[in-house]
Amino acid sequence: MNNLKIGFIGAGNMARSLIGGLIASGLPAANLHASAPNAEHLQALAEDFGIRTSPDNQATVDHSEVIVFSVKPQVLKTVCQTIEPRHDSLYLSVAAGIPTASIAHWLGQADSNETLAIIRAMPNTPALLQTGATALFANAHTKESQRESAEAIMRAVGLALWVENEAQMDAVTAVSGSGPAYYFLFMEAMIEAAQAMGLSEQTARLLTVQTAFGAAKMALEIDEQPATLRQNVTSPGGTTERAIQTFQQGGIEKLVSEALTSAQNRARELAEELGK
Repeated sequence: MNNLKIGFIGAGNMARSLIGGLIASGLPAANLHASAPNAEHLQALAEDFGIRTSPDNQATVDHSEVIVFSVKPQVLKTVCQTIEPRHDSLYLSVAAGIPTASIAHWLGQADSNETLAIIRAMPNTPALLQTGATALFANAHTKESQRESAEAIMRAVGLALWVENEAQMDAVTAVSGSGPAYYFLFMEAMIEAAQAMGLSEQTARLLTVQTAFGAAKMALEIDEQPATLRQNVTSPGGTTERAIQTFQQGGIEKLVSEALTSAQNRARELAEELGK
């Protein structure tokens, strides 16, 4: 990994997070290259991390064994169509919703003669704080060593795991890609309810956010299912039980299922729209 040359096309928040995570994990800055049309973003990356930068995307491709597409989905087609790919490189896309077949086609690969190694990654926004969750899918032309490189790159910003069926990426989008917003919404509702009960905004916010953090940490570090953890803090006849009953009577399980299904369906729609 320390000898791997990685190039980033795009210099926004995700690229910055990945570059920072990789350098923190020991990758030399000299191994990193970034290109983007925004000169200020490139200058900031060069000053903060000491990496090489260029406004020329082709220079990034030519100097890299792994090319990370860290651009918005709407511009990925143009980016792919304006570079000449190296056939021995890995192309790792963090552009949400774009299928690997579309990327291969845009890079000049006929569907029947696809030879480029392409991996699609779906990180979420906590990756900006190195606490992300990323799912990865590799096309059939990706070598095991390239899979290992992609996993190492995404682990620099949190958890990374694989799905073997690309269609599952739509479910990943619904669960972890969009998931942080669900928890933020729940926090908003708790904060508002706590204020209505008489707590100050600051007290309500701090108690809510710290409780969410603690619950997530317990779920990660204690070897028990979330259902068991919930039962452990739900005393019969107590306050927690009453609140849980109210949630369930309101149909929380059905609502969550419907919400995630809606997100999954929209992910499929966007993949069809953006992948043309």
